[in-house]
Amino acid sequence: MSDKKDYKDESAQSDDRFSGEDKERRPGRPKFFRKKVCRFCVNRNEVDYKDVEILGRYVTERGKILPARITGACARHQRAIATGVKRARHLALLPFVGN
Repeated sequence: MSDKKDYKDESAQSDDRFSGEDKERRPGRPKFFRKKVCRFCVNRNEVDYKDVEILGRYVTERGKILPARITGACARHQRAIATGVKRARHLALLPFVGN
């Protein structure tokens, strides 16, 4: 019977390893999270398919459109970015595939 008690004690200790406190102590993780802000909302700019320099920031080297969680764009402007990149690709202003 003492074996069962030891087993329960071990499981309680293993649950402590995965508590939220340990996640905060891991090295390499930021201690605070800074919310990303949509550049188009802040600057009151609109997405233009002819502005290849700005649209190039939202495309990877392989030609993929970056998601909003990485770029920080709001949903409205993320859709406009995707449409602008697709239009620029169609007019050969941006490549479909990166080098």
